[in-house]
Amino acid sequence: MGKSQNIRVGLIGAGPRGTSVLERLLANWAAMETQTRSLHIDVVDPYPAGPGHVWQPDQSRLYLMNTQSFYPTLIPEDERLAPPLAGGSFEQWRAEQRSVGGPALSAEERAELAALASHDFPSRALYGRYLRSTLEELLDRVPAGVEIAFHRNNAVAARPLPGGPADGSPGKPADGGFDVELDDGARLTVDSLVLALGHLESRLNPEQRSFREVAAELGLLYVPPAAPADVDWALVPEGETVLVRGMGLNFFDVMGQLTEGRGGQFVPAEDGLQGKLKYLPSSREPKIVAASRRGTPYRAKAGLDGYYPKSVRLRYLTESAVERFAAAGIQPGFDHDLWPLLHRDALWAYYSTLVLAEPVAVSDATEFLAALEDVLRPHAHATGRWENQVAELVSTHVAASRRLDLLGLAAPLAGRSFASRKELDAAVVDYLDDDARRSALGEADPVKMAIGALHTGRAILKSAVADGGITDESWVGELRGWFESFVEGLASGPPAVRAEQLAALARAGVVSFVGPDPRFSVDHSKGVFRAVSAWVHADAAEARTLIEAMSPANRVGVSVSPFLRQLLADGLVRPKVMMTAEGTPVQTSGLDVQPHPYRLVGANGSVTPGMYVLGLQLSSTQWGTAIAAEARPSDGISYRSGQRTLRDADEIARDMLGLPLQK
Repeated sequence: MGKSQNIRVGLIGAGPRGTSVLERLLANWAAMETQTRSLHIDVVDPYPAGPGHVWQPDQSRLYLMNTQSFYPTLIPEDERLAPPLAGGSFEQWRAEQRSVGGPALSAEERAELAALASHDFPSRALYGRYLRSTLEELLDRVPAGVEIAFHRNNAVAARPLPGGPADGSPGKPADGGFDVELDDGARLTVDSLVLALGHLESRLNPEQRSFREVAAELGLLYVPPAAPADVDWALVPEGETVLVRGMGLNFFDVMGQLTEGRGGQFVPAEDGLQGKLKYLPSSREPKIVAASRRGTPYRAKAGLDGYYPKSVRLRYLTESAVERFAAAGIQPGFDHDLWPLLHRDALWAYYSTLVLAEPVAVSDATEFLAALEDVLRPHAHATGRWENQVAELVSTHVAASRRLDLLGLAAPLAGRSFASRKELDAAVVDYLDDDARRSALGEADPVKMAIGALHTGRAILKSAVADGGITDESWVGELRGWFESFVEGLASGPPAVRAEQLAALARAGVVSFVGPDPRFSVDHSKGVFRAVSAWVHADAAEARTLIEAMSPANRVGVSVSPFLRQLLADGLVRPKVMMTAEGTPVQTSGLDVQPHPYRLVGANGSVTPGMYVLGLQLSSTQWGTAIAAEARPSDGISYRSGQRTLRDADEIARDMLGLPLQK
């Protein structure tokens, strides 16, 4: 049954993806009827196995997850797969810990669990504790014949053993395997190797390098892109102005550390005050001046009972619609084929919600919805005409102030200019208040339901575009070219409390804003960083500190990882190259692979035998690789992409064990 020799497996990376492969190896091994072999697993990661780098349990509890407690899981819930030996979803673990507790939990962990409900956003530290606990449960149930060795090291090289198929030397026995070198000089011999590398540090771009160099020259503080838990926030001076570039998810981590992390407090706003919160400064905060291309932060998540709005049922971009492309032998394009379907779903979600939430905003509501449904039917009208017909229909029935500008939702300051930074700050606070109000309305808010349709559509798109599901030019220029940043700014935002906190900080004068399309520079004569927006008629913001509120670039070609650079240099792996619409080859962010399972492709175009990859380095064949696997929802509404990463881990594990892949 499968391979006859004893098996040695190497897992490079012991965060959630590496732990998933480990869990699947153990589950599939235990499910085998008879076993005359042994399995040795070497797990290599300088960080503790389970949480890995990102989910360290001892990091600040101000860093929140971007999904609610009911969402994530490390353990698959697919009856077709080998049954798990231990563990469950984060929600199951949360409920169990709340009911029985345990001496292994710290006082901080017990306090967070006591206050944490199913629909709350846990700290990353607590999720890391779940990952560690789940791994500990697995290690208590390791099947007979399995040995696991953990190495708290970095892997620095992996080279094919002489004579193996990956060696490329003709005429030698096909023994296979790799010699893995660790940073302490130790060497491991394995038959197969899984790269579950997670977030890797990358080379700075030219502007970032110049800022780092000038900071060293002038005695300034420059904080490059980094995982927030890796930054020493004590270096940021109190009371001084600091520039923060980026207002995505990392921005809220920076904001929290420089305010609550320094003793400030958010309290309920008193009667007569705007907003829901008031900020009480500690006097240790810096003056934060925030900048981003849009000039505003990501929109906050809506308050929902589930991960997807229950009232939003996609009518047009469905899994069956995607399957029809495949059945017809069509490789769809994003802009031409997929976006028009999702655009229809967003329009229907918005206007069908508007009719219920604000009936006075729509005349002849029943007639309007019937006509809208007719216009939105794919292929009912000439290509390119349906959008115009929707616009005509809406102009007849919907009040001007309630018409949806879908693309405009991601650029709330577009087309506006401001006489002063004070005027800009007031506009951003109004945006934050309005966005938080809409989040609180949840499924009763038309804007949040249009965004909910986009968010739900991502679950379909993840399956539709994976493994060459769309053309290269569409992937590069459309999906990644414009849609990714557009939908992330709308549907990947923080919990609504973060918008409320930011509004409170702006009212307290702790945070102000630069404006859209900011330009950054250095004034050598003054010894300061500068940021200015052409849309704000005010002097440039100046500071001796510049913080990049973003993670390192997830691009294998600019990684500074010695291990990955060695694999690239030796031709065992290569970046995925795609062709643009103009016929120009471009190097994409991820590694080139051959599915399924995901085996790495070398520089010569052939598969490197015995080498697999899972996680972020699949970003050129899968879309949305960073998010955790989705636990089975209580309402039963799930999508194929929800537990895709766990199925991928299972395929890799089975292939390494010599077992057939599940259908």
